[in-house]
Amino acid sequence: MQPYPVQLEETPTWLESLFASDLALVVLFGLCLLEGAMLLRFMPSELVVPAALTLIGSSIPQTLTIVGIAVVGTTIGQFCLFILARHTGRDYIIQKRWFPLTESRLDRFDAWFDRWGALAVAGSNTLLFVRGLLTVPAGLSEMDSRSFVLLSALGSLSFQTILAILYLFGGYLLAL
Repeated sequence: MQPYPVQLEETPTWLESLFASDLALVVLFGLCLLEGAMLLRFMPSELVVPAALTLIGSSIPQTLTIVGIAVVGTTIGQFCLFILARHTGRDYIIQKRWFPLTESRLDRFDAWFDRWGALAVAGSNTLLFVRGLLTVPAGLSEMDSRSFVLLSALGSLSFQTILAILYLFGGYLLAL
């Protein structure tokens, strides 16, 4: 087994056992799917890829696999939310307890989408704290589904790649 650049001190045992199992990549995909659909409540989305790198491995092939699975999972999750918003409407989404935004915050993200257009989807997917929050305004707009998937995936790729690089670079700096 390859040594990991950074060790998590307090990894939840249930997560560690799942990531150490033969189903580790399936678990990662499931977590990313939940994160993309804005349903991941038990851990910050910014920790999913670093936790996977710590518990699964951080060789170059493992890192590329983890980032690839994270991008596909979050993109599918966001697409599901995009389709839900498109077919059910704003009022339905706002009324759901699992949706993390109030109507006033959603108004703000609607304004971002109106101002920056489809490119805001990729941009918001790259940023901490607003990641994926333009999925609902995009779903409520006339945005083409294929364009959404492409821009969502590009933004997720940049976000997950940045996380992986920071994890690997930071871990090796700490090991010096």
